Amino acid sequence: MKWRGDLMGRNSNYENGMYQQLMDLMNRMDSFEKESNQRINSLNDRIDELENENAILKTENAALKKENKLLKEDNARLKSIINNDSSNTSLPPSTDQKGGKPANAYNGREKSTRKSGGQKGRKGTTLTKAEVEEKIKKGIYTPEIRNLGEVKGDRYVKKYILDLEVTPKVIEVRIYPDKNGHFVIPPEYRSDVTYGADVKALAISLYSEGVMSNDRIAAFLNAASKNTLELSEGSIYSFCRRLSENAQPSISHLETALLNQKVIATDATSITVNGKLNYIRNFSIRDTVVYHAMKGKSIEALEKIDFLKQYAGILLHDHETALYHFGTGHAECNVHLFRYLRKNTEETGNQWSKKMSDLMKEINQKRKELLNQEVHSFSEKELEYYENRYREYILLGREENKSTMHAYAKGEEKALLNRLENYKSNHLLFMYDFSIPFDNNMSERDLRKAKNRQKMSGGFRKASGNEMYCSILTIVETLKRRNLGLIENLKKLFIGTPAIF
Repeated sequence: MKWRGDLMGRNSNYENGMYQQLMDLMNRMDSFEKESNQRINSLNDRIDELENENAILKTENAALKKENKLLKEDNARLKSIINNDSSNTSLPPSTDQKGGKPANAYNGREKSTRKSGGQKGRKGTTLTKAEVEEKIKKGIYTPEIRNLGEVKGDRYVKKYILDLEVTPKVIEVRIYPDKNGHFVIPPEYRSDVTYGADVKALAISLYSEGVMSNDRIAAFLNAASKNTLELSEGSIYSFCRRLSENAQPSISHLETALLNQKVIATDATSITVNGKLNYIRNFSIRDTVVYHAMKGKSIEALEKIDFLKQYAGILLHDHETALYHFGTGHAECNVHLFRYLRKNTEETGNQWSKKMSDLMKEINQKRKELLNQEVHSFSEKELEYYENRYREYILLGREENKSTMHAYAKGEEKALLNRLENYKSNHLLFMYDFSIPFDNNMSERDLRKAKNRQKMSGGFRKASGNEMYCSILTIVETLKRRNLGLIENLKKLFIGTPAIF
């Protein structure tokens, strides 16, 4: 029995030991589970934290990408602006930066390999002895004989010197009474001392040609007369005002003649009036140019030009959309188009604009060749060929535009393509009608004096000054166009000739 009890006691101790071990194991497992749950929770929290950080970083990265894209666009746009000059935009050469790339106004011609200056075989323009003697015979020149060497017999070698002499003179005008004993004083002699037509004409010539301020003109003429004239700034202004007033009938005659012209070229340039932006616009043909002062380039401003409202022909210009409300037809200047096409090629690298430029040059060159052969139109087959290529390059441009990198360049290129498509007949009018000029260069050249005046004198104090200048420029430039004597005809206007044209 004792053995049996001992056995039962040992069993009980064994079970207790096993139970205790089991309880320890369960406690350790509980502790491990708690630690694991804590670690899992901690890891989950960290994962959530990292996911939040990742989301923030994704948002920031997207924002940075957008900002970077905008910065690239701005950088490209600024580079484009910096590279804008007279060679690839409508900016005048005067705006080209010194020290930058050589620009000069691009006219579509390729650079020549010939040396500068007159070419071999070119006929010069030097006056001949026969021409001088003919002008002496007609009384245009008054000869003065100067002998060199010992005068013996009638053997000598004849040479001529063309010179200009500026000498002051005083003309005494004696006005006698009429039959009633009254002295009738003409308006031009109201003052006891007045300036003659020669002085006035010369002052006007310097005003328009020399692009000199009134005080400098007065100083120059005073110096030339050995200070006997005593002209003032006000004197020069008075001469200009008088000529402008007297010139109005002549200008009206010129505008009436322009109304009958099939094609008139026109352009405008800015000028300041009392510090505010104004404009000078010209209307040009081969032998006539008329200038108008304007406060703007809008339709409303253009409607103030009576001549323009009446004109029923073709206007040649540089894509001034306001001008499309006047005239009955419009031709676009293709030299300006070359500049836009060139700029597009430079900025996008796309080929369509270079192809289009080459096409326009090719058409113009072919037209010149036909005109030299006294042929005045393309054949229907030739017209169709050129029109098809024109459309082909626009389609190519549309396709290339899809992959144009920078948004601003993409937009400008699309606008240029739209212009070429919508104004196709206006750009190609020179091809359909050989009497239409290829470009508006003549009108641009006619504005250079006005632009130079802006640079030299800084514009005008009053709107009347701009109007006066336009009247004078109309007379002077038209006289030059027609190879008429400048001083002689200006004198006519001062002495009361109703109209010189």
